[in-house]
Amino acid sequence: MKQAIVHIALVVKDYDEAIEFYTQKLNFALLEDTYQPEQDKRWVVVAPPNSTGTTILLARASKPEQEEFIGNQSGGRVFLFLNTDDFWRDYNQMVSRGIEFVREPKTADYGTVAVFKDLYGNLWDLLELKPDHPIVKRMK
Repeated sequence: MKQAIVHIALVVKDYDEAIEFYTQKLNFALLEDTYQPEQDKRWVVVAPPNSTGTTILLARASKPEQEEFIGNQSGGRVFLFLNTDDFWRDYNQMVSRGIEFVREPKTADYGTVAVFKDLYGNLWDLLELKPDHPIVKRMK
């Protein structure tokens, strides 16, 4: 049996501002933006450049109880983990584009990591895993 997590839903306030942030600030690709008239919403999918794994579904909050979770989907913990093949290239590019890092870069047993906020305040790790890390081995 082979299965995969295809999308992770990220609750956003506005489709267009979220698309702009992810494509312009994080350099993600916009894979799909389809209007669904029967539900008066859009199916918006983005992914990191050149990735083939899990994508992010930008899901606009449609009820007041969903709005409470914009920017706090994981209760203040790091929510998403963006792995890169060149930490310092991406870190410097993100800083130059105004991304706010809330934890400075550090080297750990597993690789290099820093924590940043997305446009709504969700916390992300930017990391470059070491070549011998089990996840890197799985991706090969």
